[in-house]
Amino acid sequence: MHDYQIRLFNDRTDFEKMQQLEKDTWGMEPLPIHQTLTAHKNGGLLLGAFQEGRLIGFSYGFAGFANGSAYLCSHMLGIHPDYQKQGIGEALKQAQKQEAARLGYEQVTWTFDPLESVNAYLNLTKLKAVCSTYEVNCYGKMEDGLNAGLPTDRLKVDWWIQSDYVNHSFVFSEEKAKVFAEYEKTKEGFPKISLHHSEYLEGEEALLVPVPKKFQEIKKYSFNLALDWRMDIRTIFLQLFTNGYTAVKLIQRPDEPANHYLFVKSSQLAI
Repeated sequence: MHDYQIRLFNDRTDFEKMQQLEKDTWGMEPLPIHQTLTAHKNGGLLLGAFQEGRLIGFSYGFAGFANGSAYLCSHMLGIHPDYQKQGIGEALKQAQKQEAARLGYEQVTWTFDPLESVNAYLNLTKLKAVCSTYEVNCYGKMEDGLNAGLPTDRLKVDWWIQSDYVNHSFVFSEEKAKVFAEYEKTKEGFPKISLHHSEYLEGEEALLVPVPKKFQEIKKYSFNLALDWRMDIRTIFLQLFTNGYTAVKLIQRPDEPANHYLFVKSSQLAI
């Protein structure tokens, strides 16, 4: 990986490069510059990873407001396909955290697909955002390669960027966590949820829920299995959130076809 620089957008050329990167990354029509530029000038944040003048990654957030408090809504994080899985996304999020704190924000929010475990690992395990909100079919019907055909369910995460939880070394352990949902393997080796232990909601402090490692491969192999995962995870997460749990971590399982979300009682979070 060659050196790159992360900085704030500073002229129209940066926004034009972002439009091209949106096309290259997602194959979708880009956001209009008049919208992103206005957001950037009014409490939003546009940050880019630049390599010799080329934009290879960006994060886009705009100002949000609810319940008497302002927050940064981190709407898009895009990395050029040639530069993915090289740590640029995490670097952009850390830069976003620093700039958002400088502007006075305490909270950053965004959404992601709960079945995309790579995103979950970055958001929860590395960045230490937390989640207790599940949005059913958040964006309605979408036709891009990642979302076509399935309900666009999302988790909304909260990143308390100035909290002790985020900025110090405290992490939750999985040692005493009970497996809330078990899975079996199909004949092709893909995971499939087989059992829910709803009785564990009676007082358990920590619970584990599986999620497939390679959800996009499951979609290509079997749309029905992918839809089963969508609906099973929807049911489980809504049940856990309703019963006072928060998702705090994605635990990777190198030798298994599934990783696990770690849920803890929300009362354990000192945020």
